[in-house]
Amino acid sequence: MLKTHQCGELRASDAGAEVTLAGWVHRRRDHGGLLFFDLRDRSGLVQVVCNDGTPAAARQAANELRPEYVVQVKGTVARRPQGLENPDLPTGAVEVQAGDVTILNTARTPVFYINEDDDVDEALRLRYRYLDLRRPRMQRNIVLRHETVRCIRNYLAAQGFIEIETPMLIRSTPEGARDYVVPSRLHPGCFYALPQSPQQLKQLLMVAGFERYFQIARCFRDEDQRADRQPEFTQLDLEMSFVDREDVLQLTEGLFTALVPAVSDKKVMRTPFPRLTYAEAMARYGSDKPDLRFGLEIVDLTAQAAQTGFQVFRDVAGAGGVVRGLRAPGCGGYTRKQLQELTDLAVKNGARGLVWIACAEGEVRSPAAKFLSEGELAGIMAALGLEPGDLGLIVAGAETVASAALGGLRSELGARLKLADDGVLAFAWVLDFPLLEWNPDEGRYQAVHHPFTAPLDEDLPYLEADPGRVRAKAYDVVANGYEVGGGSIRIHRCSVQERMFRAIGLSDEEARAQFGHLLEAFEFGAPPHGGIAPGIDRLVMLLAGEPNIREVIAFPKTQRAADLMLGSPACISERQLRELYIESRPRANGEA
Repeated sequence: MLKTHQCGELRASDAGAEVTLAGWVHRRRDHGGLLFFDLRDRSGLVQVVCNDGTPAAARQAANELRPEYVVQVKGTVARRPQGLENPDLPTGAVEVQAGDVTILNTARTPVFYINEDDDVDEALRLRYRYLDLRRPRMQRNIVLRHETVRCIRNYLAAQGFIEIETPMLIRSTPEGARDYVVPSRLHPGCFYALPQSPQQLKQLLMVAGFERYFQIARCFRDEDQRADRQPEFTQLDLEMSFVDREDVLQLTEGLFTALVPAVSDKKVMRTPFPRLTYAEAMARYGSDKPDLRFGLEIVDLTAQAAQTGFQVFRDVAGAGGVVRGLRAPGCGGYTRKQLQELTDLAVKNGARGLVWIACAEGEVRSPAAKFLSEGELAGIMAALGLEPGDLGLIVAGAETVASAALGGLRSELGARLKLADDGVLAFAWVLDFPLLEWNPDEGRYQAVHHPFTAPLDEDLPYLEADPGRVRAKAYDVVANGYEVGGGSIRIHRCSVQERMFRAIGLSDEEARAQFGHLLEAFEFGAPPHGGIAPGIDRLVMLLAGEPNIREVIAFPKTQRAADLMLGSPACISERQLRELYIESRPRANGEA
């Protein structure tokens, strides 16, 4: 080894020790007779000093140092002079008096500062990701990810789970996002798919009798990117046999409540985790992944609004829609510009408009005031809980539209008013999702989660007669406005699985062609089973307090799924295309 100690581990108790360190020059300061430089490795940094007593060769080498040079230092640990300690550094009580300095490698001037946490254009950071990863913040994030995965493995092993790897090259199946596909050289014209999740494979492991499986699984989805998505991502995939929903929920809560304090300074806001049905979450928060760090609950005004003189409210209520609103505390003095911003946000989320009521001391402003009697206006204000200085926001329309619009407004107000405590993780369960949703483009129902999710027993009779009414044995664990993981109790009877396939428009022949392996396996005695798949990237993002998952992935893709460092995706040679029996041609004009 070229080092005896890590830079960041030296303490006052090491004073007098002879050490050999190696790392990168973080910064250098020349004070004439004294030359200081900070030496950094993964563990942290320590100050190295060259003075009049330092050998000439070491001083000469130190004079040549520049940021990011790779250096070995041999020297003696000494306490810093009194009053010159650095309390902001774990090594701030000591310094290393250099006896020998060896330059192991020089370095070009970095394209951005490594030793400062300045904002740097993300494209530049991703182009030089190996430099970005040297920065302390990124090193902390990657170490946090490691610790998170290590804790997960240890916890599940103690609970009797077995880690099993599943293949990366599988068969493409319908439902879900687009697959990434891989051409087969040995089977011309045929393709593998990269797994969107190991869903069918983990169910087959339950049929195989392993009972408790988990995997830190790599998954792939060809879908539009956003801050909490990547085309390739990592999830904790787990499955359990002979369980019901309660067993999965209890295991997951135990894992998360043990994990969070073990790897971060975040606190779990509340245990046991609150539980909301999907319908309740949408009605109260306008989202199936509500941020419960703050209130601002949505209020249903439909019955009350239908009795007012406001024609818009009456028409919506009469047509089966809803009138709902929420209170924005302290926003009664919003300007016309600010109110227009909120209106634009509501419209962006599907609403036809936004009715606002601004309350101030002795004054109420609202564009709807002329359509409402004094008593009607006062009744709506009371229902919303408006006090002087508050702002009421009301949306009228279809239930889905009102939920989306008010949910977006609630999130925006939570951010504007800084209502959320960044030091906590507010976990919650969302239960009883719809099993199926109507796809108007394809003229059929499709699975909300996936077609292997079991329906609630009491709703099974409606699977053919009224599919939209059927609720699923599905559950999501959410935190701070993000879905952290989703799962379900699975269908384990062949007859029910066949009915589910028919409900999503697959004929028996199509179902057998695409999922025959699973249906056949069920005929050999599949146990009742269920599981969940928390997203590792998203979970670590929340633990680290980062704004997107790219900050906790070593080598992420851009929003357009490109790797700027490696230059992928990229064209391949004609020879490779011929080997794969693929012909590449440009699109014709107007071709989609």
